[in-house]
Amino acid sequence: MAQLDFEEQEQLDQLKAFWKRYGNFILLLLIAVLGTYVAWNQWQSHLQGQSLQASAMYDELDSAVVARDVARAAQVFGDLKSRYPKTLFAQQAALMVGKLQLESKQLDEAQASLSWANDNATSDEYKALARLRLAAVLMESKKFDEAALLLAVSPSPAFEGLIADRRGDVFTALEKPTEAINAYQQAWKTLDSQLAYRRVVEGKLAALGVLVVAEPMVPASGASQ
Repeated sequence: MAQLDFEEQEQLDQLKAFWKRYGNFILLLLIAVLGTYVAWNQWQSHLQGQSLQASAMYDELDSAVVARDVARAAQVFGDLKSRYPKTLFAQQAALMVGKLQLESKQLDEAQASLSWANDNATSDEYKALARLRLAAVLMESKKFDEAALLLAVSPSPAFEGLIADRRGDVFTALEKPTEAINAYQQAWKTLDSQLAYRRVVEGKLAALGVLVVAEPMVPASGASQ
């Protein structure tokens, strides 16, 4: 029994020595871990609160867009991008407001909204959609060279066909038929064969003297005359 007491005392002494040497470090480590955990929870709560507030503002903007109240929609979007620029709600709002402004012929405002969407989009799909709509604004403003530069590359493979098609429209407006044909051919090859819009691209090619017959494309009759 005395031997057992001696072993227990020895273990206790070793524990005391260990704690004396490493105790402060362990306490600091625990405090750091707990502090990180608390900070993470607080940050998540902050993000959740921001998301809820941004969602409410987005609903208000959506109502303004449905009512075609351009001024109100632009105001809410301004508040949304100022307060919650990193949220998907702000990016979606930019696309919606830019489209409404384009339809309302507010070209400068539409360009600003869609440029913001293009610059701040966190997904390639949103960026591609922003570029398509921004290119439409630039074309409406007769800024064809800017539109061509904007559409030089598609940010998303899913939008490659539509980007190429819009690029063809720009080259057609610039009276560059060779470049337009190349762009429309790329669009036709890239777009899903079941997509109805592919027929529209075929019509654009036919207008430029190129007939689409499955694969490959050949000059339309009389095009070389």
